[in-house]
Amino acid sequence: MGLISSIKNIFASGDKSYILDGVVDWHSHLLPGVDDGVTSLEGSLEILSLMGKRGVREIWLTPHIMEDMPNTTDSLKSVFEELTATYDGPVRLHLASENMLDALFAERLKNSDFLPIGRNSDMLLVETSFYNPPSGLSELLFSVRSVGLTPLLAHPERYRYMTEEDYRELHSQGVRFQLNLMSLKGHYGPEAKARTAHLLKEGMYFCCGSDIHHVAHIPILDKVNVRDGKGLDMLRMRE
Repeated sequence: MGLISSIKNIFASGDKSYILDGVVDWHSHLLPGVDDGVTSLEGSLEILSLMGKRGVREIWLTPHIMEDMPNTTDSLKSVFEELTATYDGPVRLHLASENMLDALFAERLKNSDFLPIGRNSDMLLVETSFYNPPSGLSELLFSVRSVGLTPLLAHPERYRYMTEEDYRELHSQGVRFQLNLMSLKGHYGPEAKARTAHLLKEGMYFCCGSDIHHVAHIPILDKVNVRDGKGLDMLRMRE
């Protein structure tokens, strides 16, 4: 369903329309008990049920991997298998990870110990500190490409140190950007909201995600509507 059609349906029917309807969610913290996201299997199943009712087609579970949360690939796969063996809803689940660009990242990449993202497993979801770039950011991103993967930068609108020139340079280098849907409603502050609108206008985003950590994020996502997401339609069905 296109963006204009979605708007027309809202006024025609009066029914609630969710920004999540038809979305492939590229960023979530629904794998239970492994990071700062959902803490229990029951909590994961509850949120997955709510996401399914809102029309989400697929969800990438992307737990943190960083020095403070050194999740191993094998341990994450084990928890994922337990979740998928229990969940029987309509949403297709996939496992990847959100990788902090720190010293642990360099070690894991060197050892080919990572969980790629994408239908062809050809990208790696990465993040940095919100306030300062990591030492050697360009080199770290190049190291991702050197193993045949494309860097997918999580929520670039939230990085306070980034300038317009930084965004353009990264985008020109082939780094892909993932939008956090809650940024559309200013959940991370007015500056991140303004950056989101600009990056959408410039067509720099590759895909979108909820970055959901707990059930309290559901009402925030419900407040996002199709008009907030002008320019989002091209991202909704990205696989």
